[in-house]
Amino acid sequence: MENYSKDILILIQYLLPGFVTAWIFYAFTSYIKPSQFERVIQALIYTIIVQAIVYVIQKILYWIGEWEKIQKCVGEWNSSVNLIYSLIIAILLGFLFTYFANNDKFHNLIRRVNITRETSYPSEWFRAFLKNITFIVLHLKDERRIMGWPVEWPSNPKHGHFMLTNASWLDGNKAIKIKGSEYILINNDDVKWVEFLEKTWEKKHGK
Repeated sequence: MENYSKDILILIQYLLPGFVTAWIFYAFTSYIKPSQFERVIQALIYTIIVQAIVYVIQKILYWIGEWEKIQKCVGEWNSSVNLIYSLIIAILLGFLFTYFANNDKFHNLIRRVNITRETSYPSEWFRAFLKNITFIVLHLKDERRIMGWPVEWPSNPKHGHFMLTNASWLDGNKAIKIKGSEYILINNDDVKWVEFLEKTWEKKHGK
C-alpha cells in the first residue's frame, strides 16, 4: 500500500507542471473545462512539452558548466532544480497558450498557409462579441426587445447574464429609455438572438 501511495505521489509530481499550465489556460480563457480524464491527458501532453524544454535547458547549462571559470556559478543540477525549472516553464507556457488563444494570431498565421480554417476562439459566439464592439439588441423570448451597450456578456452562449448600460426598450422604431437605472441584467436563457447594430455612433463622433 505504501508503494502504491508513493507511485501516485511520483505521478502527481511528474504531472504537476502540466496541471499548472492547464489551470492557467482555463483560468484566463473562455474555454470550457473538459472532463477529468481529458484534463489528465492534457496535463500529460503539457508535461511532455515542459520536460522537453527543461531537458534542452539542462543540456545547455551542462555545456556552459564545462568551462571551469563559470562552473561554480552554474551549480549542480538536481531534482529540486528540475522541479523549479519545470514550474517556471509551465507558468510561461500557460500564459503563452492563453495569449494566442485570446487573440487568434497563431491560427491566423496557419490559416494563411491553408493548414486550417479554424480560429483559436472557443466559439463563434465568443468571436462575435470580441470583434463587434457596438450597441446590441437582445431579442427576448417574450417578443420584447432591449437595446444597450454591453458591459459584460456570457462567455458561453448556454448560460450567464448580459449586463447592459444606456439601455432602452424598443417599441417598433421607437426607443424608450430606461430611466433611473445605470445597469440592467438580462438572463441569457431569456434571449432568442442577439443583434449587433451598425457603428453609426462612430460616424457621429467623427471616428
